[in-house]
Amino acid sequence: MEPRGEQFPKQRQVLILFHLVGMALAGWEPRSYSVQEETERGSFVANLTQDLGLGAGELAAREAQVVSEDNEQHLQLDPRTGGLVLKEKLDREELCGPTEPCVIHFQVLLKKPLEVFRAEMLVGDINDHSPEFPEREMIVKILENSPNGTVFPLKKAQDLDVGNNSVQSYSLGPNSYFHVSTLQQGDGKKYPALVLGRELDHEEQPEFRVTLTALDGGSPPRSGTVQIRVLVLDVNDNAPEFLQSLYKAQVPENVPTGFLVVKVSARDLDAGTNGEIAYSLFYSSQEVSRTFEIDRLSGEVRLIKELDFEAISSYELDIEASDGGGLSGKCSVSIKVTDVNDNYPEVTVSSLTSPIPENSPDTEVALFRVRDRDSGDNGRMACSIPDNLPFLLKPSAQNFYTLIAEGTLDRESRTEYNITITVTDFGSPRLTTKHIVTVLVSDVNDNPPTFLQTSYTLHVRENNSPNMHMGTVSATDRDSGANAQITYSLLQSQNPHLPLASLVSINAHNGRLFVLKSLDYEALRAFEFRVGAADAGSPALSSEALVRVLVLDDNDNAPFVLYPMQNASAPCTELVPRAAEPGYLVTKVVAVDGDSGQNAWLSYQLLKATEPGLFSVWAHNGEVRTARLLSERDAPKHRLAVLVKDNGEPPLSSSVTLHVLLVQGFSQPYPPLPEVALDDGQSDSLTVHLVTALAAVSSLFLVSVPLFVAFRMYRRKWVASLNRFSVTEGHLLDSSTTGTLSQSCQYDICVTGESASTEFRFLKPFFPSLLDLDLERRTEGTLNFRDSLSL
Repeated sequence: MEPRGEQFPKQRQVLILFHLVGMALAGWEPRSYSVQEETERGSFVANLTQDLGLGAGELAAREAQVVSEDNEQHLQLDPRTGGLVLKEKLDREELCGPTEPCVIHFQVLLKKPLEVFRAEMLVGDINDHSPEFPEREMIVKILENSPNGTVFPLKKAQDLDVGNNSVQSYSLGPNSYFHVSTLQQGDGKKYPALVLGRELDHEEQPEFRVTLTALDGGSPPRSGTVQIRVLVLDVNDNAPEFLQSLYKAQVPENVPTGFLVVKVSARDLDAGTNGEIAYSLFYSSQEVSRTFEIDRLSGEVRLIKELDFEAISSYELDIEASDGGGLSGKCSVSIKVTDVNDNYPEVTVSSLTSPIPENSPDTEVALFRVRDRDSGDNGRMACSIPDNLPFLLKPSAQNFYTLIAEGTLDRESRTEYNITITVTDFGSPRLTTKHIVTVLVSDVNDNPPTFLQTSYTLHVRENNSPNMHMGTVSATDRDSGANAQITYSLLQSQNPHLPLASLVSINAHNGRLFVLKSLDYEALRAFEFRVGAADAGSPALSSEALVRVLVLDDNDNAPFVLYPMQNASAPCTELVPRAAEPGYLVTKVVAVDGDSGQNAWLSYQLLKATEPGLFSVWAHNGEVRTARLLSERDAPKHRLAVLVKDNGEPPLSSSVTLHVLLVQGFSQPYPPLPEVALDDGQSDSLTVHLVTALAAVSSLFLVSVPLFVAFRMYRRKWVASLNRFSVTEGHLLDSSTTGTLSQSCQYDICVTGESASTEFRFLKPFFPSLLDLDLERRTEGTLNFRDSLSL
């Protein structure tokens, strides 16, 4: 099993090895420029267009920018001219301190395609600081028996300038006992030493005052002075001596204050006060004095300020051991600060493209740089992003990375990505920095509008008011903005006989459908058309749906009586023999209704009769039958009023009048008209004719009965095959699909008054015929009847 500290989440990681990057770019020498400190802001440094070998305007086209490693913008680039100028005055001492040379590293970043050019700018020193001594007065104690040529080290002057502008020499004011010598340490720094030129006598002159001047090498040179007070001491034979002339120590940068750095030790062979040793920092800069302290009795050097390896990696201390007699010895302490992993990796985003359009593969989203101020393994880094995102990290030069969209993005699936860039170093413990980059996805018109239903069925009752709202179609679009703004329209009808534009309209904004005129169920029962929905994208996308409109029937047609016909020139009289049994079929009222469904269910009712109780009407089929036996006392002529009513709401009705004549038998003639008078000769002739006619009729009747029965059987089969009219069970009858004439024969008798003689019209088979009755559309039809046999 791997150590716990070595486990990482499974991510696409990009290892950053600084020495590998250096090797990869070894042949890419940085371009060097120089400028003097305190140069005015806006001063010209270089022309990058010429130095990089680019064409005019290419820097602006490729969005050039200058990026410095310390994130401080000291330089400014004009992409149009290519001029690189100073953004501010530079202070070399503030930028680099004592470090020489003072170099500012920066990169020139170009995009489209990505290129990084390394460059550096050398900040030259000017002599803008004078040498300064750490004290206004230095005290030097010298034994009176010190031989000529004895050297007494002095505290050196400090000059913030470097090179020739730093302290170069020291000089001493006029006197007859001392002169100054300039010595050089191993690190190249110069310090003064007071050299005794004559023997001293404490009793003659116990104290001297001379002026020490420090000169730098600038032009013109600058100087600093300090007063030296020389105290002549009585003889003290032995000066303190350190056990080591150089002490070395290594201190981690994260040690707390009060930490014991090193302990120095010196000894003095003298006794008494001349052998008592006191330790002190012989020479210390302000930084050293603020960082370390020494116990004057024990010689322990302790830390009084936190260390920072990245700021100062080493310190040099001079420690003096003085005895009570005024003699002293000196040693040096070299302190090296070791690095610990105390700096988190840094992420600096140079450019970010957001939002990015969907369906745009391999789009460059962001360009960023990573940095760790630590060194060694503490400065090695691994950079990664989560695996479940459609993005990819691509390493570039000089610790730059490009974040690229891998594949195409779909805004409808996800509109925003919060990409966490994780940078982890390889120190112990490992430090991690997370930086979140928010990328928005802009919409592209890639989704057509979608209707909630592929087809809509709407119901409209006939006789509606014009411009009535009959329904709404609705579509949705997964896009956003203008790409989701939907406009509705009517599509061209495929039926050339359907005047769609004058029949239906649609609200283009909300899909509300309106019927423009009143509909008639009997003329148009149903129709269909297609509607379209288009978005406002470019190019526009659209879809369509089918709309079926079903017209609902309203009870706006009263029943129409087909038989008996009410517009005949002469009324028809039904003939009933007086010997008829109860339930004898007198006739049948035939009616139809132009409506459908319940509105066309017909019922029949006897409204008025000459003799109530003699006849009855069946409610469900309109058959008129005798209700009882006929008697001689019953009147020969009867008038019946029959009401035909549908089942609509409200119900509509029609009425018809029937004439019934009671006779003794089928051959009984119609009674003579009362207003015609016949003489005796005519009466005798009529009697003969009547007897002959009755005999002929009787014979014909006997032959006709078998033929009538056979014909009736055949007629039933014929009617069944036509299936044009059928009687429904129950109380009500739907005349939209069936007629109400169930008998195959009807018999009637008509009496004419145009001649003096009575004419008989015997009962004959009666066949109705319907002319073009369109049952499916239930439009107004006309049924014509005619007799196929007549006398």
